[in-house]
Amino acid sequence: MKTFLWIEDHKDKSGYTFWKTMMAQLYPEIIVESKQNNSELVKAVRRLEDSENKYIIVLDNAFDNLQAIMEQKRLHEFAAEKENVILLDIICFEFVLLEFRNLIKWIYAPNDEFLRKRAKAIAARESLVNCILSGNAAYTEEKAIVEYDENLTGYNIEKLSAKLLFDLTRNTGFEVTKGVLGECWILSCCDWVKREENDICGLDSRRLSVYDKMKNIYENTCLQKQFQIAGLETV
Repeated sequence: MKTFLWIEDHKDKSGYTFWKTMMAQLYPEIIVESKQNNSELVKAVRRLEDSENKYIIVLDNAFDNLQAIMEQKRLHEFAAEKENVILLDIICFEFVLLEFRNLIKWIYAPNDEFLRKRAKAIAARESLVNCILSGNAAYTEEKAIVEYDENLTGYNIEKLSAKLLFDLTRNTGFEVTKGVLGECWILSCCDWVKREENDICGLDSRRLSVYDKMKNIYENTCLQKQFQIAGLETV
């Protein structure tokens, strides 16, 4: 029996790179397939006729995005009809990295000036993660988040997570945009080809392999619980 991980992220997006790297390091037997977007992913589950293999589905669960809510509803209806389809409950890969317990320790050195310059973003990240993990969806009312960005109109949890993650990681080897996942996430320390002499991160004295990075992320985010629900053996 084969196991597939179906995702909505397009192959040229950072989300695809993240899932591809995570699976290659921790579960190399799992086949990652992009379905291009959330609507096509839902359609693929609806059309699925194969009952011999296992399908793990990652559809962004942006709980305050109406379009995403509708696709989630359809996905659950179709998945309920298939015993070999398992749904992961993940907001988006950007939120996975935001909630990563060692995020700030990795991207900034202990005396990094970014710790001071990005204090509002750091506080907003802590507030947002605490809100979501405690079940409080009213994150736009949090003082630290409002102070970080007063213009929250038009943002949903996925968009805010992406913006916040970029603001925290920009100009570092861990920079994350919609199109690019920084090399320091997907390479062993320190194989970042664009690194300059003064580029020092929190891992400078504790070099990690890409396998250790992925395992650390797995162990310190929602992924551990979600992968266990999917029946994946603990790495």
